Amino acid sequence: MMQWFWAFLGSLGFSLLYNVRGKNVFLAALSGMLGWMVYSFASPRFSNEFLSYFLAAMVVTLSAEAFARWQKAPATTFLIAGIIPLVPGKALFYTMRAAVGAQRGYFLAHGALTLSIALAIAAGIMAAASLMRTLMWRMGK
Repeated sequence: MMQWFWAFLGSLGFSLLYNVRGKNVFLAALSGMLGWMVYSFASPRFSNEFLSYFLAAMVVTLSAEAFARWQKAPATTFLIAGIIPLVPGKALFYTMRAAVGAQRGYFLAHGALTLSIALAIAAGIMAAASLMRTLMWRMGK
């Protein structure tokens, strides 16, 4: 539960950094917290990190799209700050440390993990955005 609070604060900080205004700041931070909640529930249940990050990115994107329609604001307002808690900082750090230390085996292992997380996040964003566009098109909006 404490991780959810820190995810909220991290997203809140980035939303302030990117000049999100009004109650959109809170909604952007809520989007990040929802994504981390999904990741923290999915991660122990699935042995595949890709699926956990994919589901979390989908939730962040769906919430960003919903908040965007509700507030009549661009979805990226909520998406950029909301995706921040999912960025694979630890994996990227170990990848770069292995690269600088010329540890080829560790570099390849951590690099593959970092790349798979990045691909999962990108795929989750694309899938959820496409789903929302299809639903909006079918509803005639």
